[in-house]
Amino acid sequence: MFEEEMDNRTYKLFISQYKEEEEENILFINRLEQAHDFQWENNSLPQDTPLEIKNKLKEADVVVVLSGLYSNHPDYIKKLINTAQQEDKPLVIIRPYGVENIPLELEKKAQEVVGWNAPCIVDAIKGVLGVGEGSCDL
Repeated sequence: MFEEEMDNRTYKLFISQYKEEEEENILFINRLEQAHDFQWENNSLPQDTPLEIKNKLKEADVVVVLSGLYSNHPDYIKKLINTAQQEDKPLVIIRPYGVENIPLELEKKAQEVVGWNAPCIVDAIKGVLGVGEGSCDL
């Protein structure tokens, strides 16, 4: 890649996570770490208090919601999405691993919905920030 084409920005992500269900979060982070030309920082911790969530969301560029958590923790995901909307943060929803459909109420609130393909995740994040094209074709 040519030097002038490299993306040197560090993207601050708030990633939904729940302490009892770390596996999905670990898998997602591993996917992000595989992405080329994408520097990012995790702005979240599991099960923060509402005030901590709001403060960390303010610092984030994008809120990433792992929708697989929704079935067991709908209240947490709804609060997270509502807080993101109040703070005017773009939402990228990640489909549950191996599943194509997500609840319609989540899909309606997202700027992008993608699966677990690392280039598509990066494309969605950059796209909602106006840095990339979004809507991965893979």
